[in-house]
Parts: sequence; C-alpha cells; structure tokens
Amino acid sequence: MHKSLKPIMALALCALLFVALAPLFPSAARGQTCAVDFTARITPAAGLAEPVRGFPFYLLHKSFADILVEADASEPKPDLNAFVDQLKVSKELKEWMKKNKTVSLAGEDFVRNLTPDEILNIPEFLAAYVDRNSGQNSLTFPTPKYKEKDKQKDPARYEKLHQEYLDAVRKFLIAQPETTAGLDLSLDPINPGPAWQLLSAKRGPTIQRRALELALTRYLVAKAESDLDGHARMDNIPPGDYWLGTLDVFARVGDEKVRWDVPITLDSGLTKRVELSNSNGIVPQRATP
Repeated sequence: MHKSLKPIMALALCALLFVALAPLFPSAARGQTCAVDFTARITPAAGLAEPVRGFPFYLLHKSFADILVEADASEPKPDLNAFVDQLKVSKELKEWMKKNKTVSLAGEDFVRNLTPDEILNIPEFLAAYVDRNSGQNSLTFPTPKYKEKDKQKDPARYEKLHQEYLDAVRKFLIAQPETTAGLDLSLDPINPGPAWQLLSAKRGPTIQRRALELALTRYLVAKAESDLDGHARMDNIPPGDYWLGTLDVFARVGDEKVRWDVPITLDSGLTKRVELSNSNGIVPQRATP
C-alpha cells in the first residue's frame, strides 16, 4: 500500500469506529452536552397534584431574583433629599427626615421611636402632640400662660413663659410616655409618606421590563413549553450551573399560584431530572391583614 494512503485509511477507520461506538457512548457523540428533563405540577389547597400544561419554562445563566436586583441597580432611584427640599414643612422637620432617611410620619414604630427632644424641638411634632393631649388630657395637660401678642410687646416675658410651658410639657411627656399614642393621626394632613411611596413605585414597571429583557437576552440558555403532562425537556446544554424557572409569570392550578426559580447543576453528558412543585416554587406575597 502506498505510504500516503495510510493516514487517510487510519482516519477513515477512526471515523467508522466512532460511528459504531456512538450508541454505547451517547455523551461523546453529543460533545459532552447535557439535558434537563423536568415535570411541573401544582397541588391546590384541596385536591391532588395537577400538571402545569402548555406553560413556558426558561433556563438561565442567572437567578431571576438576582436579575431583578441587577435591573433595580441600573434604574436611578428618586432623590430623597431633593424630595424633602421641596416639601412645605419646617427646616427642623426637613433635617429630621434627611437624618433618618425617611419621610413617613405614620405608624406605631414612627411614634414609638420619637424622642422627647424631637417632639419638643420639631414644630410639627410638638403641635401634633399638643393637639392630641390638650383635648384628651385637658385637665392635666399643661396650659400655656403666654400670649402671642406678648411676643412683640414684651419679648422677654414671652420667652420666659414660653420656656416654662415647654418645660412643663417635657415633664408631662417623660412622666407619661404613653401620651404620644395617636400623635401620627394629627400629622396625617402633612405626611408626605404616601406621595414618596407613589413616586418610588413608578420605578417598579421599568425594573420589571428591564429584568425580563436581561433574562431573555443576556442570560437565556434555553426555552421549552410543557406538554399535557406538565413535562418538557431541554437538550444540548453545556455543563454548568443554571436556574430553571418561569421568570415573573405564575402558573395556576385551582386556587394555587406558583412560579419557579430553581438552581440546578448539569454534569457533563448527563440528563438532569427535576420535579417542579409547590415545595420548590414561589407563591405570591399575601397582604397582611
């Protein structure tokens, strides 16, 4: 045999051998890729587990929860200080809001965390505290002895009597801290908390759209739709760590809604079998009563 034909014959024999042995070593024939074989079922509150039929599932390089965080970081947040600056409240209250990084003037925690100094030194808080107690505790709550007209006619007397009143209010407050209850109700007309929440909430749809865009472009590996048995398969996936889920879409069976964002590891040449159910799913957040 001519020497130049020997290498060609050797390659041909190798090719024939590979084809002959491929059924015995399927992972080698596929270049060591992997597969995900999964079934999705949801168990309603009363009943048996039912398959999630005709539903899209996605394999991602990154958890959808982390993609949401990435999208949130890319969207500028409203400037709290700029929001505070445009409010029509006292400079003392603006300073308090910036220091505490909040504009919410409602709720038990807000009232409970107020110090006597804050109540006495921030005009809006003092007015609200006096408003609540001059009616409910009118017999024991301190009564001011100064008059506003004295502020111009006799400033020294006004300041003296005003300070005596503040000292009496402080003494009353420290002796009866429970008298701050309901203070936030009197602040309701000037509470900018709801307006700030509305402004912040406007970012939500933008962040959601950005997260979906990232998931379906930068991080998408494969997509499959479940059949009538809730079963689907994704083939030719490189080995590695992934997340299998439904992005932000909830599947529904009866009264139960579930979505998935499940981490999985694919080993070279193997098929990963996954059971998606209520136990490894995410349910919608329910409002607390």
